[in-house]
Amino acid sequence: MINSMTGFGRTELQTPDGQLQLEVRSVNHRYLDIQFKLPEGFRAIEQELRAIVATRLKRGKIDVSLSFKRLADKPLAGHVNVERTRQIIEQLETIAALVTNPAPIDPATVIRMPGVIEEEEIIPDTLYPAAREALTSAIAQLADNRAREGEKIHAMLESRCAEVITLATSVSERLPEVLTGIRQRLEKKIEALKVQIDNDRLEQELAIIAQKLDVSEELDRLEAHVQEVRNTLTTEEPVGRRLDFLMQELNREANTLGSKSADTETTQAAVDLKVIIEQMREQVQNVE
Repeated sequence: MINSMTGFGRTELQTPDGQLQLEVRSVNHRYLDIQFKLPEGFRAIEQELRAIVATRLKRGKIDVSLSFKRLADKPLAGHVNVERTRQIIEQLETIAALVTNPAPIDPATVIRMPGVIEEEEIIPDTLYPAAREALTSAIAQLADNRAREGEKIHAMLESRCAEVITLATSVSERLPEVLTGIRQRLEKKIEALKVQIDNDRLEQELAIIAQKLDVSEELDRLEAHVQEVRNTLTTEEPVGRRLDFLMQELNREANTLGSKSADTETTQAAVDLKVIIEQMREQVQNVE
């Protein structure tokens, strides 16, 4: 069963230190491209989190976003920015020199000024298992989402494969009629010229024309490619690239069919085939 490359998963976990919220999104991509947006304290386990993603997903652009909301009774660690404090005091002293009988500089006032105290988020190691659990849960949601979308793509591709076979069969059934029409048109042209022509030579020319316009090989290859698409859809491994290659092969046969067409109905069938194959190709671009 095929999987889509588009999906979303979200998990929230409450821990003794606060709430973890993790979101993972995926869109189509040629390869597996994983991007993380993590609080600085979780960078130590980024490689472990990356391995969790790579175990479940094989292709797509994956964006993982993790946020941590600390409980109110869990204060942040902080330290004094000495350089910023020195600058503020110097500015206060400059102002004080311009004022008569200035009040002394109050340290309590200085410490409340922006930039004096820098708060630092300390992530305890005890949150790491929760982060792994949150990611595993979100990835499972995303994988289920991708699988459901893959089922829809599978059904659409099966439907289009049936349409390709129907068109190929109709063209194949009309081949004798097309060749008969070519013979009749050629005979009418010869009759209009009012000349005698050797029947053996006529048959030879008709055979050459029939050989040039023969599309039976293209139709056989179309059916073979469609069967390969159907076989590929039933495999468990990621098959997006293989399906993309098969779409190219189907399109090549449709182009050849159109170039060899000897009547309007065959030309229209070739156009319809190309439309169907393009619809399939657009869906295949989103297959893992």
